Amino acid sequence: MAEFIYGAEGTPIHMPEHLLAHVKLVVATKLRRNESFMISWRHPDGSGRSSVWLQPSIPLRFIFDSPEEPAIDHALLVSLAASASSNGGLVLELDDLHVLAAPAEDLADAEHSHAEVAQPAA
Repeated sequence: MAEFIYGAEGTPIHMPEHLLAHVKLVVATKLRRNESFMISWRHPDGSGRSSVWLQPSIPLRFIFDSPEEPAIDHALLVSLAASASSNGGLVLELDDLHVLAAPAEDLADAEHSHAEVAQPAA
């Protein structure tokens, strides 16, 4: 699992490395253009949802367990970029994670740890 940390003292948001690699590209592109936007996700345990407003002045960290960059799925990247540019902002849908073109062992790991996907750390 990878971590996305928003703000200097932010709580990590855990998600699969393959998904975070795509989110990182979308976020970097938007913020490089000085475009602020919302990113939202539903808590996998059904306890609610979270959203954060991303803007260039707030520090971000992307932490990956693997030193290797995952393969980028162009269709997923385009879909996430379009979502980030919409009025609703970038919405990470946990039900759509199966569309990721991650290696089989990563998918098995993601299914095993489904309860941790995109959930802020305690």
